[in-house]
Amino acid sequence: MENTMEKEVVSGDMLIGEILRKHPDSAYLLMNCGMGCIGCPSSQMESLTEACMVHGLEAEEVVKYLNVELGLASA
Repeated sequence: MENTMEKEVVSGDMLIGEILRKHPDSAYLLMNCGMGCIGCPSSQMESLTEACMVHGLEAEEVVKYLNVELGLASA
């Protein structure tokens, strides 16, 4: 049986901690976007959209970038 949890598309309302658990490779990608604090405790309770606002990033662009780089969507 295929593990569909690993294939879940990233969305802006997902918590950073949830994204990291489901897609471990996303840690590097998030840091590459300028989110160097993904290991801090508050990131476990912060949505991707909220984190993008804090870091001055466009959430839609980061969501698209993550999904393309993780092989969950095409460019």
